[in-house]
Amino acid sequence: MTNSGVVFYAFFGLGWLLAGLGHFGGAVTGAAGTLGLAVAVALVLTARRQIARRADPADRDLSPEQRERFRRVNIAQWLMIALILGGCAIAGDFDLAMPLVAVAVGVHFLPLADVFGDRRLVVPGAALFVSGLVGVLAWVGHAATGTITTEVGLGCAVTLWATAVWSLLSVSRPAPAARPRR
Repeated sequence: MTNSGVVFYAFFGLGWLLAGLGHFGGAVTGAAGTLGLAVAVALVLTARRQIARRADPADRDLSPEQRERFRRVNIAQWLMIALILGGCAIAGDFDLAMPLVAVAVGVHFLPLADVFGDRRLVVPGAALFVSGLVGVLAWVGHAATGTITTEVGLGCAVTLWATAVWSLLSVSRPAPAARPRR
């Protein structure tokens, strides 16, 4: 799943970047979008080159049970997001939506770590959660909407892109030797 994960991290990172900086409009959003797209494409092309050079043992097909668990985790995440957006709509306050969505996305990484048998996924999950929490705290402190969205969007974009790079680096290095059990 490493290489397919890179595609998700790359383009969801771009989405978070645009969501975080879109309020600037004009040249800032255009430059951010262009830079973000270049980063996403570079990550995807690197992942494709790795596929061509060698098979990644982590890119094995998921078992039917893993596929079902993956599906359930993602359905739960999208339901949480729908509830967050619905709650913000009812409250008439969308400033809290982006931070809470980041929290939900971060939380969804925790069961994914179990689904994929990759405990490293806890790290980006925690980072996304913290980025959302910082946005919630900024909202509580009555920060401007632009401040909240910029912090959350940039935090999530950097987290996802760093996770993509981490995934690519972990594939290109040989696995460390197992420690003997005592």
